[in-house]
Amino acid sequence: MAMTNPLLEARAALEAAGRLPDAELDIAAVALQLARVDQPAADWQAANQHLTDIARAAVEAAAADPEADAGDLLRRRAALAELLHGQLGYTGDAETYDDLSNANLLKVIERRRGLPVALGVLWLHAAEAAGWEAHGVDFPGHFLVALAGRGQVVVDVFGGGEPLDARDLRALLKKFAGETAELGRDTLAPMSKRAVLLRLQNNIKLRRLREGDMAGAVACTEDMLRIAPDAVSLWREAGLMHQRLGHITAAIMSLERFLALSPDGPQASRVRGLLEELRQRLN
Repeated sequence: MAMTNPLLEARAALEAAGRLPDAELDIAAVALQLARVDQPAADWQAANQHLTDIARAAVEAAAADPEADAGDLLRRRAALAELLHGQLGYTGDAETYDDLSNANLLKVIERRRGLPVALGVLWLHAAEAAGWEAHGVDFPGHFLVALAGRGQVVVDVFGGGEPLDARDLRALLKKFAGETAELGRDTLAPMSKRAVLLRLQNNIKLRRLREGDMAGAVACTEDMLRIAPDAVSLWREAGLMHQRLGHITAAIMSLERFLALSPDGPQASRVRGLLEELRQRLN
């Protein structure tokens, strides 16, 4: 029997996810495949079983609380917080925040610690299993989750699932965006599942860039493009990183894809000039 290559298997799963409509994405399953890329030897099946257990427990929590299941958002929040932070012990990692493990779902499940967006993936997974509407919130500097329905409850998943009112949100915004920042219409804009997954991986990409690991950063970017093949800005980033690494053919391919998606965008003319230079280097 032929041996499977875990890395190739994970990336094939990411490409398959990239062909799905956003609503059909299993956000935690995709995050698990992204994690496998960095941890190909890890027992991802055990982590997958843990996700199944979370989903089953969320269904049971919904069945046990008719008021929550009928639409009481505060009770839904309390049920999910008790499951994920109470019973399972998940918490935000404030001590080693920049550790790459905090953005890898396999390691997050193993350590029960992670970044806000990684914990948010688990919240969204549990809420969807329960049949409760929820979405990520692209809050500046600090990912949040919103439970929606009859109104909305915004939750700090990094802080144990505590609800945030307008005063809390204003204070949080000023902490991350400066004292002059004020809540606006777009501050609590809902995120698609893909956008949440890209924000998760962006943490890895930025940390690798900070460490000078350009090859690792471009590999992470290409995995992001597997799940979001129309993410225009990422094609440009991949092209520029490949250029710096001296991967001329790969740089050309990425930048050509950028132009195909954004032929008239603000960066188009500059990218065309760069492409001309790169093509001359191949001649």
